[in-house]
Amino acid sequence: MPNPRTTPLYAHSLETADRSGWEPLPEHLAAVATRAAGFAESFGWDVVARAIGLLHDIGKVSEGYQAYIATPREPGRTVKGPDHSTAGARIAVEAYGPMVGKMMAFAIAGHHAGLADAVELQQRLGPERRIEPYQGWEAQAGPLPPLTELKPRRPLQRGRHAGFSQAFLTRMLFSCLVDADFLETERFYAASKGEEVEREGFTALPELRDRLRAYMAGGLRSEGTDSVQALRGRVLRHAVERAELAPGLFTLTVPTGGGKTLTSLSFALEHALRHGMRRVVHVIPFTSVIEQTAAVFREALGTKDDVLEHHASFDWETARNLAEDDEGRDGLAKLQKAAENWAAPIVVTTAVQFFESLFANRTSRCRKLHNLAKAVIVLDEAQTLPLPLLRPCMAALEELALNYGASIVLCTATQPALREKDGFPGGFPIGEERELAPEPKALFAELKRVEVERLPVPVSDEVIAARFAEQPQMLCIVNSRAHARELFEAIRHLPGATHLSTLMCPRHRRQVLEQARQRLKAGEPVRVVSTSLIEAGVDASFPEVWRASAGLDSIIQAAGRCNRHGERERGRVVVFEAEGKKPPHEIAQFWQAAQPVLAAHEDPLTLEAIEAYFRELYFNKGAHDRPREDPLDAVKVGERAGGTLAALKERADRLDFPFRGIAEAFRLIDAVMATVVVPFDEEAQKLLKEMGAMERPTSGHMRRLQQFTVSIPRQVRGEWLVMGALRPVHPAIGEELLTFVDRAHYRPQTGLDIWRPGERSIQSGIF
Repeated sequence: MPNPRTTPLYAHSLETADRSGWEPLPEHLAAVATRAAGFAESFGWDVVARAIGLLHDIGKVSEGYQAYIATPREPGRTVKGPDHSTAGARIAVEAYGPMVGKMMAFAIAGHHAGLADAVELQQRLGPERRIEPYQGWEAQAGPLPPLTELKPRRPLQRGRHAGFSQAFLTRMLFSCLVDADFLETERFYAASKGEEVEREGFTALPELRDRLRAYMAGGLRSEGTDSVQALRGRVLRHAVERAELAPGLFTLTVPTGGGKTLTSLSFALEHALRHGMRRVVHVIPFTSVIEQTAAVFREALGTKDDVLEHHASFDWETARNLAEDDEGRDGLAKLQKAAENWAAPIVVTTAVQFFESLFANRTSRCRKLHNLAKAVIVLDEAQTLPLPLLRPCMAALEELALNYGASIVLCTATQPALREKDGFPGGFPIGEERELAPEPKALFAELKRVEVERLPVPVSDEVIAARFAEQPQMLCIVNSRAHARELFEAIRHLPGATHLSTLMCPRHRRQVLEQARQRLKAGEPVRVVSTSLIEAGVDASFPEVWRASAGLDSIIQAAGRCNRHGERERGRVVVFEAEGKKPPHEIAQFWQAAQPVLAAHEDPLTLEAIEAYFRELYFNKGAHDRPREDPLDAVKVGERAGGTLAALKERADRLDFPFRGIAEAFRLIDAVMATVVVPFDEEAQKLLKEMGAMERPTSGHMRRLQQFTVSIPRQVRGEWLVMGALRPVHPAIGEELLTFVDRAHYRPQTGLDIWRPGERSIQSGIF
């Protein structure tokens, strides 16, 4: 074994025999430690993060590892290196004990393969796990902070769920380490090629705030009557005045059309600057809305690069099945874990990306989490939190406010009854003084622009098509992509017939929506059949909207597309049951809760009706009788039923947390779906060609690819792959991310055609 005191040791190597350009191990450890400490400083645990950084790669002192990174790789072949993560994890426990030392050990041991379950960590820490000798590591890492200095500057406040705060802190420290490790590795390899890493350089928050102030004062939001505009201005002023309030939990309850999107951004920037906060994260429930919201923000802020639009679900680690310590001579494997780290001042992302990351264990998902500390997080359409995951989602939001200096804004027209004041057990402690809208009940009365009627009997597609023929400007929202396609076929012959669903890639949907908006403004025929993607945040105003059976929150969102800007005295909203088409299971429970409320309230668009609906919904799910197995925390972690919070609570005293099990169980979307890329237009084709010629696709290319993706059943994807209709986007990714070889399966009006003759997916109930 080389003498670590006299022989140079390296963290990363290059494809050169001359080692003068290789990265010395002490330099890498020190750089990662400094950067990780800087990340954790925002929540007071910088000394612990520094120690983690110093220890994370000490296993690289071994003779076996030094030989591994000096061995050239054969093209296309992955060679697993010696375990270099366990050494630092063992030293962490030895030096700092079974509590904070174990949290550190989780992060260090998992900085390549991800946070493990406690039983897996214990196996690695035990003597039966044989690893390469790592004597002499002290000469590389330097002195560690003594235990007495590890006391955080901001002690951890215990939340209401035992073990949750400690598990969350472990994941946040892990985030600091893996982001620091990635950034330092990226910096080293870029420098070795004489390149600069294009990061930072963002516009300062004060400048963005000033631009937004000027935009809002300039009367650029011209749509809507004078009374609607005046109401929006009143909502904006009230919210901005509340920016002085201390960071924490807030609500913004404004009817659709009341200007929530830009009001929430205005509050967030003002609030951030008054309290030394770092960024705004806007969380949107549906991928279909993210492009529009990001575009609105870019226009209002006069910027392009300061708004990060992130909804990719692709995971490098899953795709490559990366080994525990797979790194190699050129560091390619580590760099292929590239993912967004949310360093931009304005982040627009999806609820799936946001919440699944908060409970993730993989490095690519977790590296951004530390940037949520001291962030203003706007949860748009807060009522869409998934019921089986509701309690852990609520716990995560409270934790960010309690221990990480974040502010959370629950922003919606249909505020879910999740506060203590609503009678929800364990609800958010949000009082009336934390409501950002002025007199929400009065706002709902002032913004009443539609009448809602419920049809007493199920309605056939023929009846709906006949109404489309009578009404030249009309929207009908249905509950499945299959139904949208069938109904569109029934009206295809009518002028302005338009189809919208997630079988169309985001670029295509955006083009179709813009065309529809222009036709609406011009008074031309526009007859739209859509899935629910049009409900949240889409700025379109129809005189008449039909909504298939769904929850009251969905009905209200649909109503927000009717007479949106008060162009006429009243719009018409029709709620109906589709003949021969039961609502999908995930919608049926919401429809069940909506029916008694629709029957009991003459006007279902009032706050009283909304509160009654959510009480009914949560009562139906058992929120008020607290069954042993809580249906609002219903995932199965490993072999154990009972939910995420229970899994953490029963292991809290020893910090034996099942990180991997929780991550695998915590899914907002069904795993039966898979993402494919469509060569939709010339830009998409050019992008795919560029990526295919690269050694590895960049995060920028992966980001641009998002606008050409469609989700389909994995079964259909597999069939098309066998048929030769799909190919890998890039050889390094393999079959985890596929694109079509041509546009044969894509239709200019309806998108991806998964109902072509001879394909079994035509009978799929998923749609």
